Amino acid sequence: MEKNHPAHKYLMAFTSMLGTLMEVVDTSVANVSLPHMQGTFSAGVDEITWVITSYLVANAVILPITGWIANYYGRKRFYLWCLTVFTLASLGSGAAPSLPFLVVMRVIQGFAGGAMVPMSQAILLDAFPREERGKAMALFGVGVVFGPIIGPTLGGWITDNWGWPWVFYINIPVGILGIVLGLMHITDPVYLTRPKGRVDVLSFLFICVGLGSLEVFLNRGQRYDWFDSNFIKIFGLAAVAGIALFIWRSLTAERPLVDLRVFKNRSFASATVLMFLLGFGLFGSFTMLPLYVQTMLHYTATWAGLVISPGGIASLVAMGVVGALIGRVDNRLLVLVGAGFNIAAIWLLQSVDLNVGFAYVTFSRLLQGFGLGFLFVPISTSAFSHLPPEQIGNATGLFNLLRNEGGSVGIAMSATVLARHAQVHQAQLTDHVTSFSPIVQERLAAATHGLFPVAGLDPVTTHELSLRLMYGQLQQQAVVKAYVDVFWMLTVAFVLFIPFIFTLSGDTGTTPTGAH
Repeated sequence: MEKNHPAHKYLMAFTSMLGTLMEVVDTSVANVSLPHMQGTFSAGVDEITWVITSYLVANAVILPITGWIANYYGRKRFYLWCLTVFTLASLGSGAAPSLPFLVVMRVIQGFAGGAMVPMSQAILLDAFPREERGKAMALFGVGVVFGPIIGPTLGGWITDNWGWPWVFYINIPVGILGIVLGLMHITDPVYLTRPKGRVDVLSFLFICVGLGSLEVFLNRGQRYDWFDSNFIKIFGLAAVAGIALFIWRSLTAERPLVDLRVFKNRSFASATVLMFLLGFGLFGSFTMLPLYVQTMLHYTATWAGLVISPGGIASLVAMGVVGALIGRVDNRLLVLVGAGFNIAAIWLLQSVDLNVGFAYVTFSRLLQGFGLGFLFVPISTSAFSHLPPEQIGNATGLFNLLRNEGGSVGIAMSATVLARHAQVHQAQLTDHVTSFSPIVQERLAAATHGLFPVAGLDPVTTHELSLRLMYGQLQQQAVVKAYVDVFWMLTVAFVLFIPFIFTLSGDTGTTPTGAH
C-alpha cells in the first residue's frame, strides 16, 4: 500500500462520511419542519422558505472553490473547521430567537456543509488506492444517496416527537464525534501544496453572484410565476452574467480560483453530465413521490416515509454489490444496468391513479433504489479514474456542484410541470363535463340522492354540494394527470443518460495516469 493510503483507511472513510451524511440529511430534513417554524416565528410562507433557500444558496457558492481553500489551509484543517462551524451553526439554528437569526445560521451551515461533501469525497479517494476506489465511492454513495431518503422521514419524526429545534440539535453529538475522529485519523496527502499568489477575488465575486442567483432563481421561480416576475428576471440575468464572467475569468486568469481545465478529461466531463442528469431524476422523484402519496392518496408522513425507505435499503445493497464488481466489470455496463432499473421504475409510476396500492409504489421505489446503486458508484469512480491526484480536490467540488444543480433544476422543473399541467388537464377535463352529458347527469343525480337523506339539507343546497364534490373530483383527476406528466419527464431524463454512458471510461484507472 502507498504511503498516502494508511492502514486505518476505513476509519478515515467512516469519519469523513459523518460530515457528508450530516450535510446531505440537513439539505432536506428541515423541509417537513417548516410549518412548525412558521408558527413559532409567526412568519408567512415566503418568509419561512428562506430557511431552505439560504442553505442551498450558500451550498452552491462554496462547492466549486473548496479545492482551492483546502489546498491553501490544508484538507484536514479545513474539513475540521467545517465540521466545527457546522455543529455550532446547528446549535445556533435550534436556539434561534428570531427568523432572521435562523436564516443567518442556515447560511453558515450551508457554507460549512457544502464544503464538507467534496472534501469527504477527496479524503476517501486519497485513503484508498486506485484499485479500491470503487469501494471508496460506494461508501461515499451511502451518505449522498441514503441521506435524502431518510431526511424527510427523520425530520418528521423528530419534529412530531421532540419539536423542530431538535432537527438541528441532533447534529451536535454527531459533529463532536466527527471532530474527535477527524483529529485522530484524517491525514493530508503528501502532494498537497499551498497555492501561490493572492486569491482571485474577481472569480470569487462572480461565482457568488452567479451561483447564488441561480439557486434563488430555481428555488423561487415557480412561486413567483417565473418570468412574469421582475424579481425572478433580475436573478435570472444575474445568474447568467455571473456564471459567464466566472467561466471567462477561470479560463483567462493566471492563477484561477477554480481550474476548469479539468473538464478536458473526457471521462470526468462525461461523468459530471451524467451526475447532473442523475441529480435531476433523483431529487425530482424524491420530491414528487412523497408529495403524491401524501396529497393524493392521503398517506401520513410516516407512511410516505415507508414508501421511500425500502428504496434506500435497496440502494445500500446495490452499492455493496457494485463496490465488489468495480474493476471486474466494465463501468459502462454497470451504469447501463442502473439506467435501465431507473427507467423501468419511473415508467411504472406513469400508471398511478387515485386507487394505486402501497405495494405498487413501494415496488417502484425498490427498483429505483437498486438502480441508483448501479449509477452513483461507477459514475463517481469513472469521474476520477484518470485524474492526477493534485486535481482531485478541485474536481470533487465541481462534481458535487453539478449533482446539486441537477437536483435544483429537477425539483424546479417538476414543480413547474405539476402546477402548469394541472391547469391544462383541468381545462381539458372541464370541456368534457357538460350538463348535457348523460354520464354527468347520472353522477350528479347519484351524488344528490346520496347527500340528501344524510345531510338533511334542502334540494337546492344539496345540488350545489353535489356540484362542488364533482368539481373537486375533476380537480383531483387533473392533478393526478399532472403527476404522470412529471414522471414522464423524469423518465426522459434517465433515457438521456444512455448516449453519455458510452463516453465514460470503462476501467477504474488502475494503470498509471500518464499511460492514458
